[in-house]
Amino acid sequence: MPLDQATLATLPRSAVVVTTQGKTATCTGVRLSALLARAGVLSAEHLRGPALASYVLVTARDGQRVIYSLAELEPTLGNNNVMLVNQCDDKPLPDDSGPLRLIAPEESRSARWLRQVQSITVVAAP
Repeated sequence: MPLDQATLATLPRSAVVVTTQGKTATCTGVRLSALLARAGVLSAEHLRGPALASYVLVTARDGQRVIYSLAELEPTLGNNNVMLVNQCDDKPLPDDSGPLRLIAPEESRSARWLRQVQSITVVAAP
């Protein structure tokens, strides 16, 4: 599934107020769980047993990577509100952050936030 504006436009959008590096902004985008559900890889009925070890690898343009388990993203299990945003304060993200940024506003630190998201890969448990 392509990570482009046309794909994101087909998904429900959410807004969240975030503070990072001393700056507060209202960012808008889509929940990562909604994107994964649309791609057919996130389903409560199929996420049990060995599948609970499956994860999502998100890679940035500079090679930085973060991992989220499918279980922590699935709304009936972890329900971690990880978002793929493309706007903050009603403006597209600047080149050093965008065009897409991964944020996890409910986490106590922004350690797994990722700028310049390039790809999202689902790794299924064997």
